[in-house]
Amino acid sequence: MTGWTREQMAELAAHDIPDGSYVNLGIGIPELVAKFVPEGREFIYHTENGLLGMGPAPDPSEEDHELINAGKKMVTVVPGGSFFDHATSFTMIRGGHIDVCVLGAMQVSEQGDLANWSTGAATAIPAVGGAMDLAAGVKTIFVITQHTTKTGDAKIVKNCTYPLTGPKIVSRIFTNLAVLDVTKDGLRVLKMAPGISFEDLQAQTEADLIQ
Repeated sequence: MTGWTREQMAELAAHDIPDGSYVNLGIGIPELVAKFVPEGREFIYHTENGLLGMGPAPDPSEEDHELINAGKKMVTVVPGGSFFDHATSFTMIRGGHIDVCVLGAMQVSEQGDLANWSTGAATAIPAVGGAMDLAAGVKTIFVITQHTTKTGDAKIVKNCTYPLTGPKIVSRIFTNLAVLDVTKDGLRVLKMAPGISFEDLQAQTEADLIQ
């Protein structure tokens, strides 16, 4: 069951971002969201290393190694974009000035808890980094992730077993198999990828799903 591609997941997420939003994109699949702005809408993309007005990845002939996002990948700048220091960037985040953040995930619980920085293993990275600020300061958190790990373990779980980035912060989950809304009653299925049945989806999900 492969479902949607990474690009299709990113496009689905972009379609659910309101017009005029200030948006931060996490490292990995979320970076692809910058390629997709629905017709008639404008998003202002923010990256915490100090750029407001980030555009999509450049064509190879237009790459500028001094224009990168927080994941160290080369990006473009839209007309009117601005540059600033780290302190100003995190003031924007912590001050509640970013409307939507799209993050990757290792686990998401049915309550909307997010674990996306460490498995808790001794070899894991030592600190949560900017994800903690984004989880605490951004108004709406979307997650894009593969529905299961490479070994087939569920990433959409009843309770996270990895260290949390933030509790009860995720609003919507986009996976290769489905789009899920986090509600007070549990995880509600909004859309399923072509060829995926509800029974297929539930079998790949530890948390109970609502149709």
